Order: sequence, then C-alpha cells, then structure tokens
Amino acid sequence: MDRLSNTVRPYAWGSTTAIPALLGTAPTGEPQAEMWMGSHPGAPSRITRPTEGTTPTTGTAPTELPLTDVIAADPEGELGVATVARYGPRLPFLLKLLAAGAPLSLQVHPDLDQAREGYADEEARGVPVDAPHRTYKDANHKPELICALTPFDGLCGFRRPTEAADAMEALGVDSLKPYVDLLRAHPEEAALREVLTAILAADPDGMAETVAEAAAAAERLGGAHAPYARIAHHYPGDPGVLAAMLLNYVQLQPGEALFLGAGVPHAYLDGLGVEIMANSDNVLRCGLTPKHIDVPELLRIVRFEATDPGVLRPEASPSGEERYETPADEFALSRYTLAPGAAPAELTVPTPQILLCTAGTVRVGALDLTPGQSVYVPAAEAVEATGPGTLFRATVAA
Repeated sequence: MDRLSNTVRPYAWGSTTAIPALLGTAPTGEPQAEMWMGSHPGAPSRITRPTEGTTPTTGTAPTELPLTDVIAADPEGELGVATVARYGPRLPFLLKLLAAGAPLSLQVHPDLDQAREGYADEEARGVPVDAPHRTYKDANHKPELICALTPFDGLCGFRRPTEAADAMEALGVDSLKPYVDLLRAHPEEAALREVLTAILAADPDGMAETVAEAAAAAERLGGAHAPYARIAHHYPGDPGVLAAMLLNYVQLQPGEALFLGAGVPHAYLDGLGVEIMANSDNVLRCGLTPKHIDVPELLRIVRFEATDPGVLRPEASPSGEERYETPADEFALSRYTLAPGAAPAELTVPTPQILLCTAGTVRVGALDLTPGQSVYVPAAEAVEATGPGTLFRATVAA
C-alpha cells in the first residue's frame, strides 16, 4: 500500500476554493479543477518506494516514482493476473476530485467500437495525436460516474422535445421559433437531431445574437431558466447555450451520482464531486468551448433519445460497503461511512484499488488519511480501514 501524491489540474472552469477547502489548504487564487488519482500518462500519481537494492542498512532514501512506472515494472503483481489479461498492463480507471466553478464543455463519449474505428481512421490518415482537430486520442471508450460531495448541478441526456420547445418558447425570442416548431413537428429522435444540427450549423453571427437575446430573457424569467442564463454568462454567444436547453437539468445532493454512458450528451455546471472513468481521453464536444467541434462525427456518436438522467444512490451491503451500480466493466465505485469504534472494514480484493478519504480521519493499514488524501493498494494486498470518516473505494468491476 502506498500513499499517493497527486496532481491538481488548473483548468479555467475549476473552482478556486472547493478543493483547497476539502484539503484544508489556502486557496491560491487560481482555478483548481481536478485532482487526478491513477496512472493516466497525462498526470500519473506518484508513490514513494525503496529503489531496487535498497536495504535498511544502506541508508539510501526511498525514491518517488510515477505509478505508471511502478505498474510497468510488474503489471501482474500490481494489477492482478485477471486485470492484465482483460485490460493489458495498465490501470483501467482514473479517479478524480472534480470541482466545477463554471460550466464544463457540453460533450459526449463514444462506445468502444466507435472509439476503435475512429482512432484507427485518424491514425491511418496521419492526424497527429496532439492536433487540435484530432477527435480520438486513443482506442478506448470513456464511461464515467460523478458522485456529489456537495450540491452539484449538471446536464445529462436529452429531455422530451416538447419540454425543450416549451422552455425555448417561453423566452419569447423570434429567432428561436424555427427550433420550437421542429421540436413539436417531428418524431422524437428526428426532432432532437434536426434541432441540434441546426444549432451547430447556424451562422455564427446570427447565432451569437440569438444566444444574447435568449440569455437576457432567461435572466428576466429566472426559475427554471436561471441555469441557462448562468451558462450564457460564462459562454456569451456560444451555440452550446441553446443546445443545453435540449438536456435534462439535474441537481445532485451529496451522495447522489450520475452515470454517463456512450452517446449521452452532458455537462457539469457547479459543485464538488468524486469522478471515476475508464482511462481514456476521447471526448466529442458539442458546445460551451472554444475547442474544435467535429459536427459530422458528433452526430454519428450522439444517441438522439429522450432519457431520464437516472440519479444513482448507493446500494448498502451487510459489510458496510455502499456501492454505485453501473454497467461499466473498467471501474466500480463504493463508499464506506466508518463510525468511531466500529469494527474495521475489510477491503481486500483481487483487483487494484485507490482509496480516497473525503471526511474525518480514516486509518488504512498503518496510514492515516485526511480529506483529499488517498492510497494505492495493489491487487490482493490485505487492507482494513477504520474511522471515523468517509472513504471512497475505486477498483475494477468484478
């Protein structure tokens, strides 16, 4: 078991206070958007282990190593034989603390077949992996789960076209009438596809004017329209403001979660949460961003169907584990609320784990974790935890 040293990513949309407040550190004034825990090559966690040949009598100081290097040196020992056989010599999930102070980009993720096809196509065409117009960074899909630690706002999945039409019509903006008519005149899938396509293909100048009028009207109306005024404040003139009105607005309370599968448009708006995902960078954006939007590929990936966002609550077990059930294979997320004086929680499993404290002080083995601190546990290593505190466990789904 190893204590993790993790990188905080300073994306512009990040909160300046949420992660420092959890860690008990002073804000820097800069955004602190995501703290990454895992072996993603973009910002791998680091652990401190003795180097080869070190003995208690040599006096050699332990060396800080990226988790990527530790796993590469002994994949089966670190991850377990079954994990390596299924996912290769890499940790198949990435765990994050995510702190949104402004809306993230509106986006979708491909399924596994789409990711493999798209990656192979761009590789064959020689598109550099770091090119700004590159869509597929790898050949993997990216299912993800966000669990709220504070009240958390987001957008998830399409709502009924008639509901979106009512919301747009209430704004009283003449240039929105064609979208309103489309949403009411077509079958569900066709309506959503045609309106999103029209929004993304519209003349930028005319769209900026429409968005400005819609934002002003949303500000006046308030209530259910207030989130769109807030989004427009951060992204003035962006067509994604109108695309956001096609989606379900969701408010999570602490402990509640959302699962985002392939093809489901979504965006996080505000709040602090624990996020877990398959280890991939594949994102297709459809608004609220200055980055490249590949409209033809986006329209191929998006699932144009109205859905219930499906707020998840953890399912308790006699062991004290509260698990968030999802269809993902690469990861499983669960929570332990450890009462003072209670028997230790037995956490030993045949798969690798990352354990994250989010409240109180949790003792894991010989290590004490305070909020925001985490440890990496190799596959099958015996581990117990005691409180009082709250501990999230990320591992590979059984």
